[in-house]
Parts: sequence; C-alpha cells; structure tokens
Amino acid sequence: MLHPERTTPQASEAAADILLPLRAIFDRLVESGARYDAAPLFPIDSVEALRAIGVHRLFAPPESGGRHFADARAENAALLDLLRLVGRADLSLGRIVEGHVNALKLFAWYGSAGQKAELAARLRAGEFFGVWATEPPPGVALHRDGDGWRLSGGKIFATGAGGLARAIVTARDQDGETQLVVVPADLAGRVDLSRWRVRGMRATGSGSYDLDGLRPAATDLLGAPGDYGREPRFTAGAWRFLAVQLGGIEALLAETRAAMSEAARGDPLQRAKFGEAVAAARTAYLWVREAAQRAADEAPGAEDFVRMARGVVERAGLDMIELAARIVGTRSAFDGERIDKISRDLSLYLRQAGPDHARDRAAAAWLETDLWGNGDGLW
Repeated sequence: MLHPERTTPQASEAAADILLPLRAIFDRLVESGARYDAAPLFPIDSVEALRAIGVHRLFAPPESGGRHFADARAENAALLDLLRLVGRADLSLGRIVEGHVNALKLFAWYGSAGQKAELAARLRAGEFFGVWATEPPPGVALHRDGDGWRLSGGKIFATGAGGLARAIVTARDQDGETQLVVVPADLAGRVDLSRWRVRGMRATGSGSYDLDGLRPAATDLLGAPGDYGREPRFTAGAWRFLAVQLGGIEALLAETRAAMSEAARGDPLQRAKFGEAVAAARTAYLWVREAAQRAADEAPGAEDFVRMARGVVERAGLDMIELAARIVGTRSAFDGERIDKISRDLSLYLRQAGPDHARDRAAAAWLETDLWGNGDGLW
C-alpha cells in the first residue's frame, strides 16, 4: 500500500538543513529577481548567491560531490522544498535551477564514472548546467565523419543561453535515436536572444542557440541512445518544474494576503475569494508532493499521476492569478508591483507543451486502472 503523505524524519531534517542558508538570502533573491526582470538580463547575481551557498552541488550524484540522502524519497522531499522556495523568490531563477537539477539527474542516471568525475570538477568551479530539448525543424542531428562527431541544427527556448556554462542537448543520431550530448552553453556567437521578448520569465534568457558545426568529444555523449526518453523518469520528472510553479502560486497567495486592506479582510465576498485562493494553492501542493514521492519510487503509473498533476497545477495557477487580480484590484497590474511580476511569470511558465494532451493521457490511464494503488483506491 502506498502512503505518499508520509515522509521520514531524515527527509524532514535534510530539507530543513538545506533550506536554512537559502532562507537567509531569500529577500536578496526577490530584489535581484525584480531587477533582472526589469532589465531584462540573465540573473547572474542571483546565480552567484546560490553558488556561494552551494545549491548547485546539492543534488549532484554523490560521486560528483552531491549530498548523500537516506533514499530517493528523502532526496525528492528536500528538492521539492528547495524548488518551491526558489520559485517563491523568483520564477525565472527557479526555472534556471530546475534545469540545472534536471541535468544533474541525467548525469546521475546515465553518466559514466569519468563523466561524473568531470562533473565534480565543473561543479567545484561553480558551473551551472541546463537541458535543452526544444528545436525548430529539421532538429538537431549528430553525425560522425572522419574527424569524429559533429552537430548540426540548433535549439530554441534554450533557458540560460549565454549565461550557463554547459547544457545537455538532445540530438538525433544516424539511426534516428535520441542521444544526449553535453555542449558549451556560453559561446556568445551562437546565442540569439533577440526574439525572447515576452511578458514573463524574461530573465531566463530562453533564446536560441546555434549548435551547427560543434564537435563534441566521445566523452561528451551522455548515456546510450534512447536513454533520455526512458519512463517513468522522462515524464514523471515533470514534477520538478511543477514544484517551481507551486512556489510561484504560493508566493502570489502570500502577496495577495499582505495586500488585503482591513476593509477587504472584513468583507465576506473578499474572504470567500481568498478562501478559494488558499484551496487552490494547497491542492497544488498536495498533488506535487505526491507526484514527487511517486517519481522517487518509480512506482507503476507514476508518469500518469504526474501528467494529471500538471493539469491540477495549471488550473490552480490560473485561478490564483485571477483571484489575486480580483482581490487586490488595479494595483495588482502596476509595473513594479511584486504581484504583477509573479502573475506575468506564472502565466508564461504554465504554458508547458501539451497540457491538454497530458491530462487526456492521464484520464485514459485512470479509466484502465486505479492509480492510487492497493488499499487506497477510488474504485
């Protein structure tokens, strides 16, 4: 029987220990997040602040200097709280951290001993990584010629392009399989941010990156062809970006509460709206927490549970944006107001690819079987 609501004392202690230094710089991250959103620029000061307290190394493989956790559930519980807290401070920074952690997980699962040793050296040097998969036609291809490996094509929506040190990119090999390749992410001549002109998530610098002609070494090929799409890791791993979005929802709830006047707090209609907002935020939290634990267990149906959680978090986020605007009123749309920034960032971040398709896949799975597990079923 699954008990996804239970976490071990070790998990709680690990999360608390990790969050203490992050809480100490929280206000600094909020301030710099607003500044880089206004610029807009890659949030280098925020990234440096995280580097200084070692956040970039925490969830690396232990062989690469990462923290030892009691088990996968303890690790995901700590990671959930870290991603929530970074997301509360600044969703753009949260997206960058989430991409970095995704890269670390790929090294943990598919990296060789030599690659993990190289990762350790790069993390000691303070490097941040990303994962870039989205691409315009015809996509990125990996070729082999007399001089070794060569990439063609480029990526779009490449978070941190030009600001990160390295990125793991997907490339199609000669057999049509997806191969992961580690590439430099900070080559100025290959970055184009000119089309990243958006209302929200501006500081992520999610522009395009030209990979054409890059020649990765054999040691830059991570894992075997097809590893990237292995389930349930591929789909269930979406819980991590949900955790960051959850942080944004919780931040918007907190800011809305702080903005409510005494008159608004005494108005039953406004209190009803605030109650709806609390319910939306807490519902999202409960789904994301369970999604993280099911992903840690690699439980049957974990990917479908996370697919459904995506829809739940999207709905909660959209409701929270609307309720904040209705409760706070015109002030919520003023430039420079934190409620405005969070709402803009969240509205864009919720636009992950294929949310309706993901929810349909999850609903189809629930029609076939009860994903809550033995002893805790709905039917």
